Order: sequence, then C-alpha cells, then structure tokens
Amino acid sequence: MKNSMWSGRFSGASDELLKQFNASLDIDKTLYKQDIEGSIAHATMLENCKILQKNELDAIIKGLREIEKEIESKRFVFDIKDEDIHMAIEKRLSELIGFEIGGKLHTARSRNDQVATDFKLFVRQSNQELQFLLKELIKTLLIHAKEHKTTLMPSFTHLQHAQIVSFSFYILAYAFMFLRDIKRLKSSFDLADFSPLGSCACAGTSYATNSLMSAKILNFKDIMPNAMDAVSDRDFALDLLYDIAVIFTHTSRLCEELILFSSSEFSFITLSDSFSTGSSIMPQKKNPDVCELIRGKTGRIYGNLISLLTTMKALPLAYNKDMQEDKEGVFDSIKTAKDSLIILNAMLKELTIHKENMLKACKKGHLLATDLADFLVREKNIPFRKAHFIVGELVAEAEKQGVDISELKDLSKINPIFDEKASHILDFEFSLNSKKSQGSSSVQSVEKQIEILEDFLKS
Repeated sequence: MKNSMWSGRFSGASDELLKQFNASLDIDKTLYKQDIEGSIAHATMLENCKILQKNELDAIIKGLREIEKEIESKRFVFDIKDEDIHMAIEKRLSELIGFEIGGKLHTARSRNDQVATDFKLFVRQSNQELQFLLKELIKTLLIHAKEHKTTLMPSFTHLQHAQIVSFSFYILAYAFMFLRDIKRLKSSFDLADFSPLGSCACAGTSYATNSLMSAKILNFKDIMPNAMDAVSDRDFALDLLYDIAVIFTHTSRLCEELILFSSSEFSFITLSDSFSTGSSIMPQKKNPDVCELIRGKTGRIYGNLISLLTTMKALPLAYNKDMQEDKEGVFDSIKTAKDSLIILNAMLKELTIHKENMLKACKKGHLLATDLADFLVREKNIPFRKAHFIVGELVAEAEKQGVDISELKDLSKINPIFDEKASHILDFEFSLNSKKSQGSSSVQSVEKQIEILEDFLKS
C-alpha cells in the first residue's frame, strides 16, 4: 500500500515542497484530544448501527486512548508526511491495531466533517473557559466595588472632569461590560451547539448511520440540518473571534485608564510592583507593562477576526483548502485572551486606590455645576437651558476668582436667584447620592448594581 491516503488516484508522488506547503500538522495537532473524542463517538455510533463489530469498537477505543497517552507523554512521533492531526492519529491507530480494523474508523465520515467537528468542539470548550475567566474578573471588580461605594472621584467626558461619581460606580461600568461579554459568549455557544459529524464530504452518507447519537455523545444539542452547510460553516469560529475582539475592546479601555490613573498627573491608583517593570536607564520609572501589553495585543486580536472574515468571504460551497487557514488565528486569539484575562485579574487584585487624591481631583473642573442647574430647574421652576446659562456665568466667576465652583462663598451675591438652599448643593456626597434614576451613581443604586452582578454570577 502506498503512503498517501489518495495514492490510489495518483500515479506520481507529491513534490516535497507541496507536502510541506499542504501540511497543517504543526497547527492542528492542538486538536488531538477533540479528534480522539470525536473518533470514539463516531465509532460508538457505527457499532450501534451494526457497521462495526463490538470487538472492533473495543480495539479502536483502546488504540485511540493509547495514542492519547502517547501524545500527552510526548512519545507520539509527529511526521509532516501525515499532513494533519487527523491522518496522523488514523495512521498510528492502524499501526497499533492493524489496518483491517483501523481502516474502518473512517467509514461514513470525511475529513471535512471530522475537521469541522474537532474545531467546533475546541471552540466550544474555549468559549466556556473564557466565560469562567470573565466571571472571575467580575468577582475581583466586585471586591473593589463593595469597598469603594463612597470613594469619590471625578468622572470624565472628553477626558475632561464631568460629574462626581464613586470608584465603585466607575469600576462597575467595566463589570457590566464583562457581563455582556459572557452573555455574548453564551449566545455564540448556543449557535455552535449543532454537530457537523456525519455530514461527510458535503452530501451526507449512504450508510444507515445515526448522527444524532454521535452528537449526543459529544454533548451537542442537535445535528446540523444541512450537510453542505455543516462542512462549510465557520461561523462558530468567527463568532468566538468577534466575542474575543469585543472583550479586548473592553480590557483595552480599562487598561488605558489604569495607565492614565497610575500616572503622576492623576495618581488615583498604584499598580503592584509584581505587575510592573522598570527602565533600563531611568531608576525612578515604574511602567504599567501588563496594561500596555493587553492594549497592544488588541490589534492582533482584531487582525485575527479580519483574517478569517477575509478567508471566508468568497468561498464557494462546500469545503475548500483555504479553510485550513481557519485555526491559527483562532488558537492565537484564545490563548491571548486566556493569558490576558488571567494576568489582568491578578493585577487588579493587588490594585491600590488613593482616595485622597481622587477627592482632591473632585475639587477641580467645577463638577457640581450640573447639580446647581438641576437645583434651579427643580426649586425655581426655571427651564433647563436658562439654568444652564445662569450656572455657566457662575463657573465663569469661579474661574475669574481662581477657585472651583464648590469653593464659592455666598452664591446669592453673585446671582440673587440662589438662596441658602443652594449652598447645600455644593457638597460632593450630596451630589453623589442625589441621583435618583436607575443605574445612577448613588450608593443605593450602586448597591443594586452589585446585587444584579452577584445574582448573575450565581445563575
């Protein structure tokens, strides 16, 4: 028998350059465990359908488990001539149990549905692992949120001081971003919960098989309803790449603010020495490298999504060799996301919050101006636009005196419309807790937000 799986059709040997160029073994050997589990499910189904004998199934399962041990103990010999992990395992199986039985494993199956199944199994597992890591990250953010419900800080719009909030309120904003990331991953998991195994090359099989059985063994909800779509589909990979890209949008924004807030200009926080680096020339430097690296890796994460979108955008049905390029970017994005979420979580656990510096920053930028405008609307029945103008004049006067609006004395002397009640508005804690709308910065609202997140984590 010739070496190549298709040598019956070809009279000449493949060029060595083609063997190297065509092979994907170095990349897809990552899928060895999924390939073995998929093969066991397929063989179990074949035996149930009387296509394999019980002794043949037992030999196949025993051989596949031995191969799994060989790979995990690094005794398995990967040979580029085998082209991919699927053929490498199949060849080794025949060596272990004989070709007469080993050669039967591929009955009613193509590499097309085999690859799609293995890849989907890997993506689904990775999806769940990312959900777990995001939940752990939310737990860490909740620790800070519970501790800093009254730690005052300025919020920012256009990177300019805006209104009074608490650090708890601020950090919860990111917790809710990560909650949506988990929900997005769950939705993607549900869409990927259909097995391609049994679709064969693209048109199904003439054998009387039971694809639903193999799907259930592999914990899929159901089978793909159309065999051609099943082997052509890589939406599940695109969905995960998109989900990871959005996660990195959120982590990158958080890291950008941690970089800013840890700078001398802000001094709101201090990052632990354990997650910082120094300079080769400046002894005083403490660099936020973890944050910068996560921010920097975001570009590569986006690139992996665009790469696969571009690969898939014009492919005719069903399978094309272009789709061999589907895995490397996915593997990279998954590993990068896992590594980044783990180290980001560890770094946030050791974050030091400087309450006094945050409070000092609240006294810059006239953060109570909107509160005064709302007071005029509420107490004096003045249209908001007019109230906006009146308080704007007050801000101009504060600027002229070189003070913050919160430091102005006797507002009635500046504008008689302000009475004694107005002076009570110029209080930071009052401002924080005066917000009555749902989702606002008040302590009561923040406690409700914490409750929502805790309930979600329990579900």
